[in-house]
Amino acid sequence: MLSLFLKCSLGALAVLIIALLSKSKTFYIAGLVPLFPTFALIAHVIIVQEQGALALRKTALFGIWSLIPYLLYLLTVYWLATKFSAWFCLGSATVVWCLLAAILIYLWRMYQ
Repeated sequence: MLSLFLKCSLGALAVLIIALLSKSKTFYIAGLVPLFPTFALIAHVIIVQEQGALALRKTALFGIWSLIPYLLYLLTVYWLATKFSAWFCLGSATVVWCLLAAILIYLWRMYQ
């Protein structure tokens, strides 16, 4: 139970930091905070404990490939941010991320 509380606390801390940075002069740093491997660290600890080092290595490789959907999410936001409403922009970028993530998962399963 304590382990679960600590994991939840890390997530809450990340959200708090994002909220505080978004109100500062250096608001753009709020975009860097989600890239801190808070949740990756949690996932990696669990994976190495449950599955071992080889599974951790495979998870890290999948994580490298998962940067592609995130990159295209950011490019979509960048391209649409001044052309459409914020909600349309973010919604479209999220759809792009979901589609590319689904393709990544499909291809990963096919070639593993």
